[in-house]
Amino acid sequence: MIQLSENFLKGRRLETLVENQTSYFMNNAAMHVFETHEQAKSVLLKFEQPVLASMIQGKKIMHLRDYESFDFLPGESLVLPANESMCIDFPEAMAKNPTRCLAMAISEDKINKVLQFMNENMPKDSKEDWGIMDYNFHFVNDRGIFQIIQRLLFLFTEDHLSKDFFVDNMLRELIIRILQTNERKIYSSATLSIKSESRLTEVIRYIRNNLHKSLQVEQLSKIACMSVSNFYRTFKSELGISPVEFINNERIKLAVGLLQDPKRSIKDVYLDCGFESRSYFNRVFKTRQNLAPGEYQSKIKNSKFLD
Repeated sequence: MIQLSENFLKGRRLETLVENQTSYFMNNAAMHVFETHEQAKSVLLKFEQPVLASMIQGKKIMHLRDYESFDFLPGESLVLPANESMCIDFPEAMAKNPTRCLAMAISEDKINKVLQFMNENMPKDSKEDWGIMDYNFHFVNDRGIFQIIQRLLFLFTEDHLSKDFFVDNMLRELIIRILQTNERKIYSSATLSIKSESRLTEVIRYIRNNLHKSLQVEQLSKIACMSVSNFYRTFKSELGISPVEFINNERIKLAVGLLQDPKRSIKDVYLDCGFESRSYFNRVFKTRQNLAPGEYQSKIKNSKFLD
């Protein structure tokens, strides 16, 4: 889990209980840390530059224009374009356990310079140019992105004469890693961009609300009022992955959030996520996160950044 130092928490001023903002500004980026200390609904937020939002603690429910709402949990990030309006609910925020989120606004000029660097030095095998990242891109942080975000938190708050240079280098690596993650599309648009008017919206909502249960394609096809074959074909056509792949992606997304708690056992996590065996959970998790669940939890627990 992304960590904030005690010095950082003591140093900010709490001026509002909902989305209290502490901000730091550099040449090509601004870092904002938001804290919410009471439950709230329909809080509006937008940025004038492209933004990487990363959850630190707690839970948000995100509502983006034309898209089905989704939970935003620790260990996850979201890339949004400039001036994209977000409507946010805070169902669990409280004074003793505030919701915390980091937002890194990055100048489009910086992004374009990184794209130029990648096209000149890191050409794709397909010969296509690197282009602007997909926006409204929701993903689980891998180790590299997690460590860069943690390092940037330190750099923005450090009193060092060369920190603009340090931050600039870290931003370039962050953008490159996000673009490469976007190319892999581990979660693709499937965890986010199911449109509210889609025939599959009710199925997606049912899956997300029942991940702890056994979920069968036959059962889901009935909810969609389709035959099994038509449902499978339509699901894969609209979301780009099969129903089983989507369910596993959503379960791993949930597992990443649960593993942020070092007190949770691996068995509790995989059962709460609807996996029937640890071996299958381990295999699916490692495929998507490049680490076994136990290794991932140990990495989070042993993180010493900003201590």
